[in-house]
Amino acid sequence: MLQVQGVSVEIGGRLVVDQASFTIMPRDKVGLVGRNGAGKTTFFRVLGGETEPIGGKILRKGGFGYLPQDPRIAGVLDGRTAITHVLSGRGIDDQLIRIEKLRIAMEEETSDRNVARYSKAQDEFASSGGYAADSEARSIAAGLGLKADRLDLPLGVLSGGERRRVELSRILFAGSDALLLDEPTNHLDIDAKNWLLDFLRKYRGAMLVISHDLDLLDEAITRVLHLDRPAEDATGHLVEYRGTYSQYQLARAADEERLARQSILQTKEIARLQSVVDRFGAKATKASMAHSKEKQIARLESQRVHVGAGDKVMKVKFPEPPPSGATVITATRLSKGYGSGSPVFEDVTFDIGRGERLLVLGLNGAGKTSLLRILAGEAQPTLGDFKFGHGVNVGYYAQEHDNLRINESLLHNIRSEVPSNVMLTETQLRGMLGMFGLMGEKVFQNSGTLSGGEKTKLALAMLMVGRNNLLLLDEPTNNLDPASRQAVADALSTWKGTIVFVSHDAEFVEQLKPTKVLLMPDGQVDFFSPDWLELVSLA
Repeated sequence: MLQVQGVSVEIGGRLVVDQASFTIMPRDKVGLVGRNGAGKTTFFRVLGGETEPIGGKILRKGGFGYLPQDPRIAGVLDGRTAITHVLSGRGIDDQLIRIEKLRIAMEEETSDRNVARYSKAQDEFASSGGYAADSEARSIAAGLGLKADRLDLPLGVLSGGERRRVELSRILFAGSDALLLDEPTNHLDIDAKNWLLDFLRKYRGAMLVISHDLDLLDEAITRVLHLDRPAEDATGHLVEYRGTYSQYQLARAADEERLARQSILQTKEIARLQSVVDRFGAKATKASMAHSKEKQIARLESQRVHVGAGDKVMKVKFPEPPPSGATVITATRLSKGYGSGSPVFEDVTFDIGRGERLLVLGLNGAGKTSLLRILAGEAQPTLGDFKFGHGVNVGYYAQEHDNLRINESLLHNIRSEVPSNVMLTETQLRGMLGMFGLMGEKVFQNSGTLSGGEKTKLALAMLMVGRNNLLLLDEPTNNLDPASRQAVADALSTWKGTIVFVSHDAEFVEQLKPTKVLLMPDGQVDFFSPDWLELVSLA
């Protein structure tokens, strides 16, 4: 059970949620929704225990599973295998370590005491279902699309999408009484998403979820908490709606229409009363009446309904690319491996010409992100090499937002990407951020406080200043709401530069009209056709 009592949350000195109270009981499945930038992820971090509220109490009873939008498994755990991390959801990894230590002690000294301790630990582990747990953990991971051989690899060699699936597997395996999930379908292919939806339908605990996935919202939730924060400088309040997401949309639209009418009537009445004050306030005989009207105005102002404009529609336009040579990239027999294991991919050879769009396609773990990191200069190939053509300037969008300076402001982040030979004023930089809906005081926030969608927008805005003619884009639409995804697709589809990109968003891929497909890990190159779109959603 999750109980929230009078919780208030602020960010950057602004109160984003005030006096929120609600209870989520077993079998309750609740969606947290609101406009972009309303503060949903900030509120979620507080509910998940990442940060503290400035007021109120949060009571969590029973086991508690929390999946942040951007989960970061501690670097010190990079050496542990994926399956060990999943098993840690129930503490089974510690039990296995203890049994292994007792086994070693028994082999070193075969005393009755050591044999008894080892046998007892094994019996306790077996009676608690420990040996069956490995099979259960692997089944959950398989449902989320993790191949069996990937589970035995160290976390440090897995892709960002795979690590997120491992963390989600650990949370589901833990059997928690309450789940808080922020964008749980990110990085999931169609089969894995369907498996998760089925799991959540059958889940008997308390659940609170943030998602832009309309299928999940409609199929898995029975109640909606709307974070009503109409503007960046406004204070947010929670409004509860019963029913599915579609039912919420109808009820919310009716509420907003009613509130809009109420706001218009209040504005008209305040204007009427103010005209009376302006007309008679200076007359001694009417001073008492004027004072009474001022009190009425003050009361109406305190009760005034503030209606937001809704999500701002992004209007994005990437700058014209500078000219480059006819051949933009030539890659020859590239291979990448980690440690002593088999290469992630090998013998990948391709070239791409000016203005072409290359879609890098493959299942999770096929090396798509590793290839883009190599092309971006973020990693070195194990074998092979590549070269850029004449006059090529590269912009790289990292799936995990690795290039963001989380302890620096948005303005500092975008300024740091401006080339030394380019002069851009603060007004121009703020204009580029504003294109992505990042404006006002928000530009002075540290980027680490942003939601996943806002981090995506910042990282895309940072590509605007580099005078790039080649963009390397690794899942650039992750975390974006449908309107923002469309705005980015519109901007990139008309951009005249060269693009190498990874995406599982079939509509986005179709709109960008790739000229070629690079199928990983085999390195097969083919011309793009609509037949490839089915594989896009599966990947």
